[in-house]
Amino acid sequence: MVEGNTFECVLRAWDAHERELLAFLILRAPDRHAAEDLLQEVFLKAMRQGKGFCLLGNQKAWLFEVARNALIDAARLAKPHAELSGELTETLAAPPASERGPVDELDVCVERNLPTLDAEDRHIIEVCDLQGQTVRAYAEANQLTLAAAKSRLLRARKRLRYSLVVNCQVRFDDTGQVCCHTPRPPA
Repeated sequence: MVEGNTFECVLRAWDAHERELLAFLILRAPDRHAAEDLLQEVFLKAMRQGKGFCLLGNQKAWLFEVARNALIDAARLAKPHAELSGELTETLAAPPASERGPVDELDVCVERNLPTLDAEDRHIIEVCDLQGQTVRAYAEANQLTLAAAKSRLLRARKRLRYSLVVNCQVRFDDTGQVCCHTPRPPA
């Protein structure tokens, strides 16, 4: 059961940030009703945290991270899955290879090499580069300074780049752009 002080703590934070959260969700959700449903989920999760929520160093960042994750989960659930529909898989054609650039072709290498990074590197790359969270929001959510978060992301990207060069034999053209790669088969 939620104690009085805990309930008041959550309500204070909610009163302070509810409008910002709703605006954030409205911009990203399919419609206002979906945004309001997601907002309700965020509130319930905050309430379920109980005393843990009140002990958070940055309650606003936590609320926005939960809202962002709720959006991601809702988008995943809304996506139709081709493997669930037999007739779709027969009619969908693979995009011609010429439409994908050399960088786009690295997706398999990234998926194979990302798990080899340490947890901290993997987390910041997944959150900032793959899920689209800003470095500022990441810093707030992880109680880092903006400069520390930027440095962490830069170091993580360098380690991933090195891993791709070694494991996928990525090569660059004169301008520093990816020109080609030869993925090594998984070990």
